[in-house]
Amino acid sequence: QVQLVESGGGLVQAGGSLRLSCAASGSIVSFGVIDWYRQVPGKQRELVARITSGGSTNYADSVKGRFTISRDNAKNTVSLQMNSLKPEDTAVYYCYARASIYSYWGQGTQVTVSS
Repeated sequence: QVQLVESGGGLVQAGGSLRLSCAASGSIVSFGVIDWYRQVPGKQRELVARITSGGSTNYADSVKGRFTISRDNAKNTVSLQMNSLKPEDTAVYYCYARASIYSYWGQGTQVTVSS
């Protein structure tokens, strides 16, 4: 069983930046896919960014050019650098990791962007 713990959320003004971190209790090397999702009340959880074990990345159109996902296998962490934040980025952000038939979610971290 692997635990994922997100951190780095908070309140920021529009145009500002935040860096989210997802720390795993075990090695992330075996995770083929690690994602960041976000969710606002009343809406479905939305995939924001993905990084594969090979380092390939994908982003939602709404965050392309502003967010960057990265992983540090040595530190068992995945980060999401968020720049030029907008009020519509306000959400709870979750880390998700999948390896074979196993998948794990973190507890989420709140990001609030004020206008």
